[in-house]
Amino acid sequence: MDYNEILERRRAINFFDPTKDVPEELLREVLEDAAKAPSSFNLQPWKVKIVRDPERKAALRALAFDQPKVTEAPVVLIVLGDRDGWKEGNPTFEGHFKHNMKPEQRDYLVNSAKALYGNDSEATLAFAAKNAGLFAMSFMFAACARGLDTHPMDGFDRDGVAKEFNIPDNYWIPMLIAVGHRKADLVVHPKAWRQPLDDMILE
Repeated sequence: MDYNEILERRRAINFFDPTKDVPEELLREVLEDAAKAPSSFNLQPWKVKIVRDPERKAALRALAFDQPKVTEAPVVLIVLGDRDGWKEGNPTFEGHFKHNMKPEQRDYLVNSAKALYGNDSEATLAFAAKNAGLFAMSFMFAACARGLDTHPMDGFDRDGVAKEFNIPDNYWIPMLIAVGHRKADLVVHPKAWRQPLDDMILE
């Protein structure tokens, strides 16, 4: 599937076939592809919780305005943005430094990240949210390329999900993503209106 096909085929699917699973190996391949997404300083401040168990999906559905796709899709990802991902000592911070930088560059990385993301809660949240969003879009394209369907969800109780799934306070939850296969007889309408290019470009 080429990129234009992926752009056209990728849709936010509301109705999944609950009889068609997503094998663990396939899901891991898609996650590995998605992890090639860009991120600030390559700090990769994202994590995912994978929800497969029917009882856990039912609990998640109750916190997601009772959306049926939460339990119909074989997999739901809880996407997490790490508000502490820019900090020295954070595992991905240290992993990036170890594998990609020289010792004499450490002060530059520490000070630059702190200056950009450590001054206030708004900057910290923006850091987590925008980078997790890059990962999430990369995941949805990668899933589509491998024949899977997805639906990103913003409609859920963030505090409730964090409590139910024991998510530490440093993580913000930008979205849930249902992952699976669309129902075989599903009628998919043409893509919705997009703003004209000239309106999108501000002079």
